[in-house]
Amino acid sequence: MIRIIPYEEKYRDDMIFMILEAKNALGRVPSINRDLLDIPGKYFSRGDAFWLALDEHDRVVGSIGYNRLDEENARLHRLYVKYSMKRQGIGTALLKKAENAIRARGIRYATAHLGGKEYFESRLFYPVFGYTEDEPGYMKKALF
Repeated sequence: MIRIIPYEEKYRDDMIFMILEAKNALGRVPSINRDLLDIPGKYFSRGDAFWLALDEHDRVVGSIGYNRLDEENARLHRLYVKYSMKRQGIGTALLKKAENAIRARGIRYATAHLGGKEYFESRLFYPVFGYTEDEPGYMKKALF
């Protein structure tokens, strides 16, 4: 059973490990995004949010966050699912959690950065949930 919780610092290293593994599985040279080293400062201090998906062993198997860009727009960040756990609804649950929180703040649009070509799954994933290309490398969805 998967639980989605707001980020807690005690899971930081496990989250980073999961993301590095996910990048490696895509054939990328794993690197750490700077915001992952300071979730409280890069998300919570701004009034934004970040969640983790945990498995029955209390291990991180997914993540997502968002930052408000302006009154009407938010950008999704770091939607990752542990490679061996994909296609089990974890990404969908994380995305819905973030969209609901963004909508509850009165933000009208969510934007997702698709990453490089190696992130081919994101180009297939987001359109299923109503996202359309907004500009090269980005998809956007109206949440109202």
